[in-house]
Amino acid sequence: MAQHSTHPGGASRVRRRALLGTVVLAVLVALAGLAAYLTRDGRSPAETPAPPPSSPTVSSSPASPSGPHTRPRALPVPPKTHDPIAYGKAAAAALWSYDTRAYSQPELRKALRGWLTTEAKYADPASVDKVVPSVVLWKEMAANGQFATAKVYEGHFPNAFTRALQEDPGAITQAYVYAVTVSGKQSIAWKGSPAGGAESRATTLAVQCRPDHSCALVGVMPSVAP
Repeated sequence: MAQHSTHPGGASRVRRRALLGTVVLAVLVALAGLAAYLTRDGRSPAETPAPPPSSPTVSSSPASPSGPHTRPRALPVPPKTHDPIAYGKAAAAALWSYDTRAYSQPELRKALRGWLTTEAKYADPASVDKVVPSVVLWKEMAANGQFATAKVYEGHFPNAFTRALQEDPGAITQAYVYAVTVSGKQSIAWKGSPAGGAESRATTLAVQCRPDHSCALVGVMPSVAP
């Protein structure tokens, strides 16, 4: 809930953060914790980190197939990086990949939750759970030996998020949560259909990258922000 400052100049800071919250919520509508942060008065911001540039380079995820008869894949492990775009691309690849031949639905769900920030007020595990096939669907997929692999093409900060940072660059220095939009392709195969099919994918993620910690996932947005 928003807190009102009793110090001179506090009201203007609250108004700036409220404006920023309005813009960012267009992108991060599901993150109530982040919204509360952006609309409350805080201490003087620390030195603002320079966000990394947009990353248009084509990049294959570790789960990308090496051939139609690819071997079962291990559970996804988060990378150690301080680059929100690099982390967002890795997280998207993990969310778009699964292998019913190698592990169970609860094991995948637990592994993906391991990508989340340990700061409970920002983490949105429900948004990650929604990406994982249900137990019933998983059972049907497993009967056919179905698996999916992903290739990530590009990752960038959404336009609304970039504009919000430009308007008040110091606002991010408490939560250090970035919005990252990732695009790529998901390929699906199963027994009797080794070639499978493929479709384009895109998602917007919230990624936390504090200066003294590796990045972590905050949540998956309900819609894609350009």
